[in-house]
Amino acid sequence: MGSMRRSIFTCLIVLFGLAITAEVQAQQDAQYTQYMYNTMSVNPAYTGSRGLMSITGLYRNQWLGLDGAPETQTLNVHTPLKRSKFGVGMSIINDKIGNGVNQQTWFDGTVSYTVQTSYEGKLSFGLKVGGSLLNIDFTQLNQYDDVEFTAADNIQNKFSPNIGAGVYYHTDNYYVGLSAPNLLATEYFNDSNNENTDVSSYVAKERVSYYLIGGYVWDFDYRWKFKPAFLTKVVSGAPIQMDLSANFMYNDQLTVGLGYRLDAAITAMFGFQLSRTLAVGLAYDREITRLGGTAFNSGSFEFFLRYELIRNYSRVQTPRFF
Repeated sequence: MGSMRRSIFTCLIVLFGLAITAEVQAQQDAQYTQYMYNTMSVNPAYTGSRGLMSITGLYRNQWLGLDGAPETQTLNVHTPLKRSKFGVGMSIINDKIGNGVNQQTWFDGTVSYTVQTSYEGKLSFGLKVGGSLLNIDFTQLNQYDDVEFTAADNIQNKFSPNIGAGVYYHTDNYYVGLSAPNLLATEYFNDSNNENTDVSSYVAKERVSYYLIGGYVWDFDYRWKFKPAFLTKVVSGAPIQMDLSANFMYNDQLTVGLGYRLDAAITAMFGFQLSRTLAVGLAYDREITRLGGTAFNSGSFEFFLRYELIRNYSRVQTPRFF
């Protein structure tokens, strides 16, 4: 019975993620709990804003214990250009659902241009250009008498171009940004006309997502800093997603915090600055929906590792809170 329930939930998750059977519209942006350490993935204007070369890798395992649940790997590299107002970077995101049923990889190049608006304030404009490769193996799904998928139904290395844009304003104490990282509404379809299936064609459409982010840093004393932050995502036809977080940093090394995803999950975060160049972090989500109460869902885990090259940027003081 438990195995059957797992299979049912796995199929539901895969079908929800792929948005298939007839004409379904959905957005498929990856989700992050530690968005404050992965800002470039949602706003290209963040590129180069840390003032040095920054390399961040992030791994997310969603709904641990649920067979076929989503997994995401992200790699971001960005740097300011010396004696220039420009920043450049690259981003790779790999997202998979359903034990190889669905896998999509995004790869983008980003560029930003920053202007000094005041003694402390900087306003950046960002653009990203790239695309994604989509692979869907329907033969990995459970087969039934009335619906049978074959290799002819699969989608293999379907390339879709993408552009994104954003603006980002920051000082030493706060930041705010608005972005649309995927401006092209891409449609995925199959026209194989397989006679063995009742579903001869289907459409999945990625809608444009808009992000609003912000945060503020309070210095309580020379050891303690406090930073509340938020991320809001708006997609046409879907509920607004809002993430709220509150992080404390001690002695520029230890970071602990809590978060809340509106009507979805509560989160706990931990980070440590191992050296001036290396930082690690871990986050845990617990669903507050019905899915979170199931015996085979142990929550979601997220891990990040950041390395920064500072020897060529002697004036930069690290670590930074954003």
